[in-house]
Formats: sequence, C-alpha cells, structure tokens
Amino acid sequence: MHVDNIVQDLLARQNEILEGLCTFLRMPSVSTDPAFAAGMRDAQGFLLEWLKRMGLENVQLFDGGGHPAVYGAWNGAPGRPTILIYGHYDVMPPDPIEAWHTPAFEPTIRDGKLYARGASDDKGSTVIALETIAAFLRLRGGCPVNVKVFLEGEEESGSQSLREIVHRFGPLLRADAMISADGGRASVTISTINVGCRGLVELEFSIRTADKDLHSGRYGGAVRNAAHEIARIIASLHNDSGAIAIPALMVGVPHPTREARDQTARFPFNGVEFVEEVGAAAWGETGFSVREQLTLRPALDVNGVWSGYTGTGSKTIIPNSAHAKLSLRTVPGQDVRQALSAIKAHLSAICPPDVALTIHDNDTGAPAFSLPETHPLVMAASKVLKGATGQLPVLVRLGATVPITVIFQEMLGLQTLMFGFNLPDEDVHAPNEFFRIASLAEGLSSWPRLLEELGKFECADFRPVETSVSAT
Repeated sequence: MHVDNIVQDLLARQNEILEGLCTFLRMPSVSTDPAFAAGMRDAQGFLLEWLKRMGLENVQLFDGGGHPAVYGAWNGAPGRPTILIYGHYDVMPPDPIEAWHTPAFEPTIRDGKLYARGASDDKGSTVIALETIAAFLRLRGGCPVNVKVFLEGEEESGSQSLREIVHRFGPLLRADAMISADGGRASVTISTINVGCRGLVELEFSIRTADKDLHSGRYGGAVRNAAHEIARIIASLHNDSGAIAIPALMVGVPHPTREARDQTARFPFNGVEFVEEVGAAAWGETGFSVREQLTLRPALDVNGVWSGYTGTGSKTIIPNSAHAKLSLRTVPGQDVRQALSAIKAHLSAICPPDVALTIHDNDTGAPAFSLPETHPLVMAASKVLKGATGQLPVLVRLGATVPITVIFQEMLGLQTLMFGFNLPDEDVHAPNEFFRIASLAEGLSSWPRLLEELGKFECADFRPVETSVSAT
C-alpha cells in the first residue's frame, strides 16, 4: 500500500483520532505532584493497552525508580533501520487553576484550537506519532522501519530517573536514530527543522546574615540585611547591558561561527516584535541579534528570589536569610561542569566574608545538543516538509533544553530529530494551553512520509557511535 493511502486513512479518521486525544488529555498525568498519582497510573494503563492493541510487542513499563516509561516495539522490517520514537505522557501542573477559561483537564475546542493541559506539550504530537505507527501496521501489515516506542513519565519533572532507565533497559532501546514528538515547530508560517538546543545548568543558593530576623528599629542601619545582600549578589551576575559578567564562565563559551549566524539569520524573525508582544523590554548581550541571543549565546537567569516578610501588611524586620534559584542555558561547546564551577566560584567571591553562603546543586546538567545537517534524519525531514509546504525548511536551534537528546546521544549513541507539531504561541506550561486542530492534520500527513523516507536508508547510513551501555 502506498504511503499516500496511509495518509488518506489517517486524515479520514481525524475525528476519531481527536476523540482519542481528548480521552488522553482528561487524564491528569502531572509528574511533579504526588496528588496526581492516579492520573499518572491512568495514563500508563491507557498507553500500555494502546500499544498492545496496535500490535507492538514486549509492551511494558520501564521502572527507573521514579515514574516509569512506557515501551513497546515492532521489529518486523529486517535489514531496515530501527527508529526509536520518543514522547512523554506527563504534563505540567495546571496552576493557577483560576486563570483557565475552561477546566484544564476537560478538553475544549474553541476557534480551531484544542484547550487542555498537555495538548501542546506533548500529548497532541505523541498521539500523531502513535496513530502513524498503528496505521502502517493495520493497513500495510508493517512499518517502513523497525520502531521502538519510548514514552517518558518524568520529562516535566527533570527526567530524574531517565539515566537509570537507560542503564537498566539499554539493550531494548538500541536503535539507529530517534525521532522525538517533543520539541515543536519554530513558526506558524515558515517550515523549520530543529537541529539543536541549548543546554541547562541549575542551582540554588542561600545566604545568612544573622542568627535570626531582627527588629528594624533596634538594628536598622547597624547590621547587614540579607535581602540587601542577595540583591547585590544578583546584580553582579550581569553588566548594565544584560551580558553575563562572570569572566570565568564566558571563557568557555565558543564564539558563534559565521555559518551558525548565517543559518540563524535565514529564519524570519522580528526581534522588536518578539519582545514587545509579551510587554517586555529588550535587555541582553550586545553585538548579537535577539534570535542569536536566544539560541547561540548562553543565558543566566534568576528564576526566583525570596527573603523576609511577604505576607499582608507590614512587618518591620531585617531578614536574616535570603534565597535564590538560578538557571544557565548553555551553548554547543560549553562544558556544563565548568560552567557550574564558574558560577559557584563567582558567588563565593562576591559574597562578603561575614555572610554565610550555602550553594545547593545536584552537580549535573544537560549539555547543548546539535544534529548534523547531513544526517539522514535531517535529509528525510527536509524532503518531507518541502513536499508538504513547497518551501525548503529553515534549520533552526531551540533556546530551550530537551534533556532526552543529549542523554540518549551520550548513553546510546543516538542522534535525535525533534519532529513535534506544536507551535511556540500555544501557552505551554501556562494556563489555557492549546493545540491547533490544523496541526493534527499536518502531523498526520508528515509522520507517515517521514518514516517512509527513513525506510529508504541503510542502517549503515546512520553511522552509530560508541555507547556506554553494553548489550546483554
């Protein structure tokens, strides 16, 4: 059966597929909050049954000590490449609940958009991938490639047990390449392919200036104030233009190549509108466009800071402690451990000697990821998207971090194509998250053709690299 017939069948079944997606979305599979444990179990059961029903084998949960991943495989295409299909079934908490126009776990369609927590990130695109596999098996009796499905349950909570899962189940995850349903498109109007993303380093620090909070009338003007001190420390992280002001951190940052800057410039992007549409003010490293700042340069941000009394009314104290959370987005070629060490050293140096400093981190981080332009994944995706849009896709990098890409590259030697169909304005992680109904059709048209194109390659074309997981 020709791949066009597979696509036509999927498009004809859009209402049925949408109904199944809505069933999935009603399951509150929030991984970060134990109160949603039942929703996580419901989603696991839903997926296990679905994978078995579509004809996958060895369907099971991969337990790494946290929320398990869901796995299934079809190995009926001997000699053809094996593609690992990635998605995640967990979602972010719905808070603040009162900001939703309709309940977060009651899918609602308005103006061609499906509103629900997880609709865009990442259940919509995951359903597209699974429906594609199911259609090939049902109509053709087999897929153009061997497929292994891996659906993570901790993507939204830091993928804490992902490495342990790979250690325990690495042989079952062996493949030639991976396609991720996570990591969506960069533009509503321009065809794009994600070929990389920034890395991530996180830490939290606290300072203490006295044994207890003090009365501001009795001690004000004579002792250090923890809130003042943490504000001074935070202000030292950047210069007046917004560039990172930690020399030891920036020493390890490669300057973007001319090729990378030219590639970034090919993506139509209005930096002024980008900033203004969220009511923000431009502020960042000079000498780089906004798009380059977002994708080719590191970004150090304060994610939260707290100290003293923040309740209703006043409480005239001098706080004795203050706390802050930081995140650093790293770029290709930047060592995450060196970056973390540089931040720690700066905090220690800038903190006054009579102020106690405590730094909390897990000594880990996700490096930046890059997918070579000549990889079969990029070649196949380019052909499919050009055929669908008439445009040669623009290669772009994400400013965000997708930990699965670097973890699977490091541990399994896999390169990853991010082929999700969500779009950047769909309020991911925020109230009123949505997924465009039109994206469902676009994904159902493209995923079958992508698998068909990949089936034309030889396994050797993917050039697997040495891995740290030994087969058993």
